[in-house]
Amino acid sequence: MINIAAIEYYLPKNILTNDDIAKEFPEWSAEKIKSKIGVESRHIADKNETALDMAFEACQKLFSHYDKNKVDFILFCTQSPDYFLPTTACILQDKLGLSKAIGALDFNLGCSGFVYGLTLAKGLIASGIAKNILLVTAETYSKFLDKEDKSNRTIFGDGAAVTIIEKDNAKTDLHFSVGTDGSGYNNLIVQNGASRNKEEKPILFMKGPKIFTFAVENIPGLVADTLQKNSLTIDDIDLFVFHQASSYMLNYLRELCNIPEEKFFMEIEHIGNTVSASIPIALKLASEKGKISAGSRVMVVGFGVGYSWGAGIIEF
Repeated sequence: MINIAAIEYYLPKNILTNDDIAKEFPEWSAEKIKSKIGVESRHIADKNETALDMAFEACQKLFSHYDKNKVDFILFCTQSPDYFLPTTACILQDKLGLSKAIGALDFNLGCSGFVYGLTLAKGLIASGIAKNILLVTAETYSKFLDKEDKSNRTIFGDGAAVTIIEKDNAKTDLHFSVGTDGSGYNNLIVQNGASRNKEEKPILFMKGPKIFTFAVENIPGLVADTLQKNSLTIDDIDLFVFHQASSYMLNYLRELCNIPEEKFFMEIEHIGNTVSASIPIALKLASEKGKISAGSRVMVVGFGVGYSWGAGIIEF
């Protein structure tokens, strides 16, 4: 039904290393951060660099080898848009010089955003509305982080990924699983800056243990449900690519799900948690490392802020 035809990504030039953080917080050594999070460095957007800017750079790489005139819909996932309105997708259409006879919309999701984007793309293709969709996932969480928040500054990096999703009747129609539990909304939240508390500076607040517990309670069932929906087993999957949250969380979830280490891809050491962009970046890196090739069957699993979670299987 759908095919991922191409993925490209962009990471900002500014790099924040563990040594940089340790200089500000001497009680945290670079080695301690690496052992706890699995990250040595992360890319941070420049003061005037936005999700739109990063998406544009990623698209420039993409369109060096993919015909941009084929794109007939833009789905732009971000929680750090350039403006409250208009939608960033509309501005991107103009900046890229794409046809005006296309659809373009933003949707607000975090770490499950890429998987949800795949479900939206699949629906647009199945309904005949689009054939070649540009799925953009771009985030600048660093702009929401308090300078004194040493914990979240070790975790999050900025980045953008762009993915082309095409109609492909030769592909198997594989099914997705999604879930939502809004009762956990305040455990990962930017409380200020929007309509409810618009006078205050927007700062990201995360209760890490609550997020960890949420993932542990929901992700093993999500993986099992997705396999069951598709009448598959773990043995039928060539590679599992989870949202790249932290090495500790990912290793814990892998063991809970009984996924063999050789079938589990993790690459966050010099990238960090890039929120909705983390899965497509990981897919691109896995492909470059020979972990994914033609015919590979890959399960993607996203989870986080909302609470929101989703998983699906892609055939390459």
